[in-house]
Amino acid sequence: MARDIIDDRLIGALHLRSLSRQGLDHDPVHEHQAVQAGTLRALMAGEYLGDATLDELLRMGDLGIGTVQQLGGELIVLDGEPWVAEADSSVHPVARDVKTPFAVVCRFGAEWSAALHGPMDLDAVRGAVDRLVPADAPVVAVRVEGRFRDLSLRSVARQSPPYVPLLEVVAHQTEWWVAEATGTLVGFRFPDATAGVEVPGYHLHFLADDRSTGGHVLGGTLVEGTAAADRCDDLHVELPAGAGLGVPGSADRAEIDRIEGAHAGGAVGTGPTG
Repeated sequence: MARDIIDDRLIGALHLRSLSRQGLDHDPVHEHQAVQAGTLRALMAGEYLGDATLDELLRMGDLGIGTVQQLGGELIVLDGEPWVAEADSSVHPVARDVKTPFAVVCRFGAEWSAALHGPMDLDAVRGAVDRLVPADAPVVAVRVEGRFRDLSLRSVARQSPPYVPLLEVVAHQTEWWVAEATGTLVGFRFPDATAGVEVPGYHLHFLADDRSTGGHVLGGTLVEGTAAADRCDDLHVELPAGAGLGVPGSADRAEIDRIEGAHAGGAVGTGPTG
């Protein structure tokens, strides 16, 4: 019950509104604002074709995560540059005219930062960020730079029609292990009450400094690094014509947890060692 009260307070502090694609051109760029294309609920249902381009989103932010058209890999936006981690663990830059069915960006300015002295597993890193930011921050953008070891990463292969639900796709995702890498964790912490619009809790992607690998983060250890965080009080969601935000929190949380956080038992390989 206490968790529900906290969630209600957090979602009440978040100014959530929908946009048309045309609205992206007129939406003012503000500090503490996140802009999102699509919703997690639509992605879970197999809607892998978006109508917003990366260029349209990148006008609104320089840090973010998501995917690209046809679920073609894990998107990482760092310092205003978009990269995609493929299912073979490779990373490449993405053209700005590529569309996305689901991505969120913000204009990142570190309000809080702290040195992190490891070793720290992923839960400890998330806990350090939790202690760094105010408890009433509704959405938190996160950037953790440093040396990592034993990273467990994942991505999925580009899909072709007829599209199957996301849960079926991640059952065949590719996972790989990286012994050592220097790079950046990028992502967001969303309140539970946004489930279905976004991924509740932490959603983090990794990008190696040498661009040798990257992907959705399933686990790992920070050896040494720095955490920086920024709050987002506004979330503007671009929706295709006829789509709606739905009711926050109405998505199946157990299904989201299986999609986002669990090892799916797919193909496993050994990636670059840094």
